[in-house]
Amino acid sequence: MSLNAQKIREDFPILERKVHGKPLVYFDNAATTQKPRQVIEAMNDYYRNYNANVHRAVHSLSAEASNAWEQAHEKAAKFVGAKSWDEMVFTKNATEAINLVAYSLLKKQLKAGDEILLTKMEHHSNLVPWQQLALAHGLKVNFANVRSNGTLDTEDFEKKLSKKTKLVAFTNCSNVLGTINPAEHLIKVAHEFDALVLVDGAQSTPHMPVDVRNMDADFFVFSAHKMLGPTGIGALYAKKDLLERMEPFLYGGDMIAEVFLDHTVFNKLPWRFEAGTPNIAEGIGLSAAIDYLQKLGMENVREHEKKVMAVALRALHESEGVTVYGPDEIEKRSGVVSFNLKGIHPHDVASILDRYGIAVRSGDHCGQPLMRELGIKGTARASFYVYNTPDEIKLMAEVLHKAKQFMG
Repeated sequence: MSLNAQKIREDFPILERKVHGKPLVYFDNAATTQKPRQVIEAMNDYYRNYNANVHRAVHSLSAEASNAWEQAHEKAAKFVGAKSWDEMVFTKNATEAINLVAYSLLKKQLKAGDEILLTKMEHHSNLVPWQQLALAHGLKVNFANVRSNGTLDTEDFEKKLSKKTKLVAFTNCSNVLGTINPAEHLIKVAHEFDALVLVDGAQSTPHMPVDVRNMDADFFVFSAHKMLGPTGIGALYAKKDLLERMEPFLYGGDMIAEVFLDHTVFNKLPWRFEAGTPNIAEGIGLSAAIDYLQKLGMENVREHEKKVMAVALRALHESEGVTVYGPDEIEKRSGVVSFNLKGIHPHDVASILDRYGIAVRSGDHCGQPLMRELGIKGTARASFYVYNTPDEIKLMAEVLHKAKQFMG
């Protein structure tokens, strides 16, 4: 079944607006996606009809809110293939989820001399927490190389694993290169050295089917706002036995079962990791976003993006003076393409496109170490989703041609 992008666009109010008098073409989906009416209305319905705190009272509004909050956990767990919803912890975003793992489990488990293995294509949020943990506790961080074609050097990855490797963390899909990493293989070889594995799924969960059990990930993180949901909420999946070993990252209300003057008994999973009043409306928005994506079918979402990406790669490769980064094989990349236009700064490229209503990202994309590896300071980045069409990509190519002529 093919997605009907034109029909899908009718669900997104923001796509009706104009920018500089031009119809909005939104190609910044890797940063955040737009929200369909169904998500907006679900959040408004909560505030209008059953706004109350969760797990705090027995009155009807609180019971309804608590039920919706718990259903959101259940849907998120099923969406990524978790065994049960008590393996699904809601956080502020994927970044907080990574930090939760770093400080709730590994801070006490790792010792000086232990090693962490990352890749050189990591987003800062999956690099800086481990870097800082290593600096504070005498750990060593190793990095697997990236090949010239934008794919991970899996041989180098395997060579850098050892019995000292206690944690491996890598992105499922690169937010810069679009590269889809072979998660199952990487996890398998890491587990052969008894290393725990965290997968950054911020760029994969919105775009393709994910199954954390088939993958055998120990930890998996993602954010709602990159998958049609609201900002301010993300999720951590972790195997239950690992969650049971982890100390809470934050302390306060709702993460407790009993409190005495001299000690506290923590709540059951996953609530012990969700201290204080949570982002209730945002959780309900995530729930509605999952409903929307499941109705479309994640296989269909993936196929649509492959078709759109094929048009984008062809158009960019045929454009004079354009350098494209990342693998050319459609099967090896997600709906993200970074590029540079010779002689024109990425910010200028983005500004020119904006004058035609086309929104792209420019800069280092929270991947400064990768930019240094590529020998550049930044790129322009177009990233696609379910509401984008080939005609929009053709328009972008036409504007890039005009930009090249205009800038000489």
